[in-house]
Amino acid sequence: MVMIDNWPSSHWVMVGLLIGFAIAHSGLASLRPWGEQKIGARLYRVGFALVSIPFAVVLIIYFFNHRYDGIQLWQVQGVPGVRSLVWTLSAISFLFLYPATFNLLEIAAIAKPEVHLYETGIIRITRHPQMVGQVIWCIAHTLWLGTSFTLITSLGLILHHLFAVWNGDRRLYNRYGKAFLEAKERTSVMPFVAIIQGRQTLELQEFLRPSYFGVLLFIGLLWWAHPWLMQATLKVPI
Repeated sequence: MVMIDNWPSSHWVMVGLLIGFAIAHSGLASLRPWGEQKIGARLYRVGFALVSIPFAVVLIIYFFNHRYDGIQLWQVQGVPGVRSLVWTLSAISFLFLYPATFNLLEIAAIAKPEVHLYETGIIRITRHPQMVGQVIWCIAHTLWLGTSFTLITSLGLILHHLFAVWNGDRRLYNRYGKAFLEAKERTSVMPFVAIIQGRQTLELQEFLRPSYFGVLLFIGLLWWAHPWLMQATLKVPI
């Protein structure tokens, strides 16, 4: 049995980084209505990005550099089919994570950032695709790496995104009220549940958009650049 007191310090650093990111990211998201009233939607989005993006970059680099820390809980990298499974799950995870970039002009604050109530495309599958994508990504990478550091990181990311499900629904209800409750009745958090129950339909033509093909291109580029990214992060001393 592995005692928590014997965990390497990197485990505790990652726990601290995850808590800090969760507070900064979800906290600023919750303060958005108040902040936009004070300084405007565009300036608040810029401030949000200046906090969240560097924090996320530090998290990613620290994870890459310490992913093999701690106890090797299992080792399946040599098992036939596991590599293909991990890459397939990773690709699927990005398809769910994609809706965060539906409005690139708003993300860049070129257009006025708005709070949208979507009910098309991948939202028909799950109302919280970012959470689903993050869970799939964590399953794939934890399976592949099999270390206690990766397991702790994945659990922290999943817990944060589960909180974000509640927080996101709360924010949408505060913004849209009855309209959100009606959309909530037609959608589900768990993938495909609303479709199976007949509360929602899957419209495949909604996925035939250039932006979705852009995600597939991004996945291909990420696969090609993955070895280089691993080497590049090792040069960052964190």
